[in-house]
Amino acid sequence: MKTEANGQELIANSLLAWWDEGHASLPWRGSRDPYTIWISEIMAQQTQLATVVPYFERWMARFPTVQALAQAPLDDVLKLWEGLGYYSRARNLHAAAQHVVSELDGVMPTSAAELQKLKGIGRYTAAAIASICFDEPVGVLDGNVIRVLSRLHDLPDDVTQTATKKMLWELADSHVSQDRPGDYNQSLMELGQTYCTPKSPQCLLCPLREPCLARQRGTQAERPVKPPRKKTPHYDVVAAVIWETAVGEGRFLIAQRPLDGMLGGLWEFPGGKLEKGETLAQALVREIEEELAIVVQPVAEEPFTIVKHAYTHFKITLHAVHALYAGGEIEHLGVKDHAWVTADDLGSYAFAVTDQKIIKALAEV
Repeated sequence: MKTEANGQELIANSLLAWWDEGHASLPWRGSRDPYTIWISEIMAQQTQLATVVPYFERWMARFPTVQALAQAPLDDVLKLWEGLGYYSRARNLHAAAQHVVSELDGVMPTSAAELQKLKGIGRYTAAAIASICFDEPVGVLDGNVIRVLSRLHDLPDDVTQTATKKMLWELADSHVSQDRPGDYNQSLMELGQTYCTPKSPQCLLCPLREPCLARQRGTQAERPVKPPRKKTPHYDVVAAVIWETAVGEGRFLIAQRPLDGMLGGLWEFPGGKLEKGETLAQALVREIEEELAIVVQPVAEEPFTIVKHAYTHFKITLHAVHALYAGGEIEHLGVKDHAWVTADDLGSYAFAVTDQKIIKALAEV
């Protein structure tokens, strides 16, 4: 046990020494404000840090405190998040901020266990906030840390399995520095971002090259172990710019997606997936009737633009077409809200990236 403890201390000391020599300069680094760290961690999940920085700076300028976020309309929150993806995170941030203000007197919890009770804060985010802001000695486990620990211990087990994840969490907690848990956790994550990368890890530069079992055994490229990727399903989707009177003139219809679904709360050009054997026109007429209870008339067989996009678990080819409103009273059957707008109004609404490309194509027509 003493040898194991000494090994863990060596790992922590090596990482912290490397961290102290210099680390990435980021606008939230050095802060111990839990709100600041919370926002940065949520934004950084599954997103490149270079992409996060301008979003973070705009966010903090608009919502500098948890109170400011709680008081903001959800539409404003989604608009500022526009382009970051994973919009449920923005909705959860807003809901959690409102809870902190209304139920916790505007003061965020100080322990990982209590932080996890807030909507959208999982074990990783809670541990990051608690260790960085409040020096709680709890480990973190994200994709970068999983990779580092899997190589450090040369784990042959599938890291997507529950038992392996449990083991990795135990390793993360056992290695964390008791004196500087926040710096240690950040150094571990940065190591995964810089040297211990998925492909071509720079082992000779790594501060953990000596104790790393995968480096010793030459198995770096085989760690972490994951199951083969499943074939990603593809769907054809149709969306319409539904003009009120004439194509290219006056107002057109946009709809707000339900809050509890994918891309919840965002605005879109209404439509949906093609069913087997349907043409674009048939699918569009059916989808609009099912979502809004109105009749529309597509005005061309061919789309005016086609957008291809990959989500986490599927891909789509989106066919955008022009259509005319042909009758019926709008009902919110599959949408949260609707609006008749002009092109000049669109800047006030938050759209997903696919619909932003339709807007761009509209402007070029």
